[in-house]
Amino acid sequence: MTFDRKLTFCAYALFVVAIFAAPAFFDEFGLNRIAKFLVYGMLGAAVALSWGYAGILNLGQGLFFGLGAYMLAMSLKLASPTSVQPGSVRPLPDFMLWNAEPGAAVDLCCINKASFLWIPFQWQGFGLVMGVVLPALVALLLGLVVFKKRVEGPFVSIITLALVLLVRLVLVDAQPLTGGFNGLTDLATLSIFGFEFDPYGKGTYWLVASLLTLTLVATRVLIETRAGLILQAARDDQRRARYLGFDVPLYQTFFFVVAAAISGVAGMLYVLVAEFASPTFMDLSFSVTMVVWAAVGGRASLLGACIGAIAINMMEAGMSETEALVGAWKAIIGLVFVVVVIFLPRGLGGLVHDLAGRFAARRPADRDVVSPALTEAKEA
Repeated sequence: MTFDRKLTFCAYALFVVAIFAAPAFFDEFGLNRIAKFLVYGMLGAAVALSWGYAGILNLGQGLFFGLGAYMLAMSLKLASPTSVQPGSVRPLPDFMLWNAEPGAAVDLCCINKASFLWIPFQWQGFGLVMGVVLPALVALLLGLVVFKKRVEGPFVSIITLALVLLVRLVLVDAQPLTGGFNGLTDLATLSIFGFEFDPYGKGTYWLVASLLTLTLVATRVLIETRAGLILQAARDDQRRARYLGFDVPLYQTFFFVVAAAISGVAGMLYVLVAEFASPTFMDLSFSVTMVVWAAVGGRASLLGACIGAIAINMMEAGMSETEALVGAWKAIIGLVFVVVVIFLPRGLGGLVHDLAGRFAARRPADRDVVSPALTEAKEA
């Protein structure tokens, strides 16, 4: 086993042990907060996969996160006691009747006709499946259009940015169907085979920690496959990869879809621990914040980006609750980002790797990443 693999294995093992040991040191409220941080860590890994390994700077990652969150939230909303309305043909979200006159059968009939999109979400299994399928499908359609046309660089960022803002606008404007600015609240607890995932219970925390671990391991294995090597080679030099006969858009689309699916799962997990879904998930600032997480942790490191997301959110939570830093914590976070970008272009993950390499008296790594990746991919 090479030094890099030993270092990676040890880092992953320590991280997994740390998150699974957390319930022994925190109460229910603390576990709920940490579970949210772990969800953000999953988002950081998704951004690193898309940006760090595929070279796709997606400024609309919140779109996939929000779609996943809304799919599950719609099912949990219909399962909530507040959504069971007397006189209606089927369970309806309470916000659909806020403006209806009491006892107006005609209004209820019209509402039922207008709410046909909610019908499949009466089954929680449908919401769970769509929380992964819909973000992946949207990413697939977007990838087929963008990457087949060889759109690159900042143009991809602009397209994803415009798309997330468009979907957010639709969610807000379609208030009778989506709840508008208020989002979806008063949700029921997810129940699978009789087991209820209490947002403050250990079962929900174990679920989040397990899925985060699975995500990190699966994506790590994925980038070390032949497809992952080809993707990294295309990231560094697309023309050379095409010259060798690789279908670069196909690989880009595939990894773009995987990152979207991970974000969708993260959105559903956030709904479980936070008990709401909101159009703020699709705010531009939130998507840009995800990029900051990956940059600080190290965009070329899945675990680094994950830890970066967790660390920044822990810092934000701690400083925002400190009386002396209430008015300055955002400036401090911004200063940390600027310092990291200037002095640590590879993020904290790159710093740890370099320090470990020096400690082991390892030779400097070859800076030409393109040729080895292409060669290894070609021989695989």
